[in-house]
Amino acid sequence: MAQKLNEVGISTPLELKAVGTEQTFIRLSAIDNSACINMLYAIEGAILEIRWHQLTIERKRELLNFFNVCKLK
Repeated sequence: MAQKLNEVGISTPLELKAVGTEQTFIRLSAIDNSACINMLYAIEGAILEIRWHQLTIERKRELLNFFNVCKLK
């Protein structure tokens, strides 16, 4: 994941937080056709400094909705 983040111009945790979950996922999706919902959750977890399994149900739903919209495009 770190290599892919570097490829899209994100090389530090501070940069990751500044770009944000959704925009980071959009960037990664552009270079990685295998980008999945778990990757989106992992990005959010990294930004919050928690395991993605600890994300709230509400936030997971928000991210799932975002993921589904991204995949329709």
